[in-house]
Amino acid sequence: MNSIDLIRMGFRNLHRRKMRTFLTVLGVIIGTAAIVVMMSLGIGMNENFERELRRMGSLNIIDVNRYYVPENSKGAVEQATLDDKAIAKMAKIEGVEAVTPVVEVFLKLVSGKYVGYGQIKGIDARTMEAFDFKVEQGRLLEENDGLAAVFGYNVPYNFYNPKARGGWYFGGADRTALVDPMTDKISLTFDTSYGERRPAGIGSEGSNQKQAKLYKLQVVGLLTQSNDEKDYSVYMDINQLKKLVREAQRANKSGQREMGYYVPDLEQGYERVMVKVKNINDVDKVQEQIKNMGFGTYSLSDIRKSYQKQAGTTQAILGGIGAISLLVAALGISNTMVMSIYERTREIGIMKVLGCLIRDIKRLFLFEAGMIGLLGGITGIVLSYGASFLLNYFGGNFMGNLGYYMGMYGEEKVKISIIPIWLALASIGFATVIGLVCGLYPARRAMKLSALEAIKTE
Repeated sequence: MNSIDLIRMGFRNLHRRKMRTFLTVLGVIIGTAAIVVMMSLGIGMNENFERELRRMGSLNIIDVNRYYVPENSKGAVEQATLDDKAIAKMAKIEGVEAVTPVVEVFLKLVSGKYVGYGQIKGIDARTMEAFDFKVEQGRLLEENDGLAAVFGYNVPYNFYNPKARGGWYFGGADRTALVDPMTDKISLTFDTSYGERRPAGIGSEGSNQKQAKLYKLQVVGLLTQSNDEKDYSVYMDINQLKKLVREAQRANKSGQREMGYYVPDLEQGYERVMVKVKNINDVDKVQEQIKNMGFGTYSLSDIRKSYQKQAGTTQAILGGIGAISLLVAALGISNTMVMSIYERTREIGIMKVLGCLIRDIKRLFLFEAGMIGLLGGITGIVLSYGASFLLNYFGGNFMGNLGYYMGMYGEEKVKISIIPIWLALASIGFATVIGLVCGLYPARRAMKLSALEAIKTE
């Protein structure tokens, strides 16, 4: 029997018992759709989490701070000083690409009648490229810059007119920046009440405190949209920001929190250092060496590893629930093929008497079982994509109404179900293999039937 005859006979046999074939294929459809949709939910969770991590920052950047308590420590622990010597030592660790101290100050930005709050971050200008800073307009900071700054993508949208409205400016998805940092004149001040009604006694008549100084700022660049930290920060060369901080400290000897601003104490060392690791696989090793120096560390890789453990368990549970349906469908295939043997015993006997090879009989039953799995798998995938679309449409809208958006200001809704191509192809292949495996026993049974006894069967 050639392959074409075998295929024709196989389809004819499946068509002869249409209802039974339909119900068996339906079982495979439901099983395939169940396991694919369940796994797509797990994949959707992972994709959304990874996207959120990318929005938060880079996975190969380590945040170092001076507050570290070793495990199993008892009593007070002397804190190491996070200074330039410590930074130089970190830079020599194998696998480290770049290191920069970070000085953070919360200041007020002023541009004409508009004001805005800004998280000013002083970093080593030479490391900006290494830390993946990219500009949409202008350029990055240079070491010899004066009082220059690079604005994060969303900083221009933080400006508002305090006389027109007394709150933070958010315009939503169609918001318009009131200030163009590349062309408008911008100043900064340590006085966070500048341009607004002041708290009683602060810079008012009869007060012994002076109004904070305005510093003219040269904005040399606007960053491309990246992650939350970069998008909402203003970056300056750390040496320039240190000068401003020390000047503010001299003008504010009576206390660091007067006049509405906070000035970090640089004499105690840096509060934060960023370390860029060349290879993400070396993050753990570098973190361990930094901890051994007596500093605390944090990286998004820590969150990622913790989540991946939980996600693996969740994925296994979801896949297991879907696999139960496919297992039931597999039993249905075996039952259908065994019943087919009982109904076609005489036919099998005649085929043997006419000289049909044993292996052809085996191939015929395996073809029929495999086709049931293949048809069920393909249809199940189509059904899965439909279910995934509905889940994303209604589920995405529901989560969107609650404010759960991936991406800033609702630019991209949550996709709770994602079916990649590899999952679709793997599911079709798996369903076909299940059909073939479930057809093995019936095929072997058909091969072992005695031709004479089979012919005698009514």
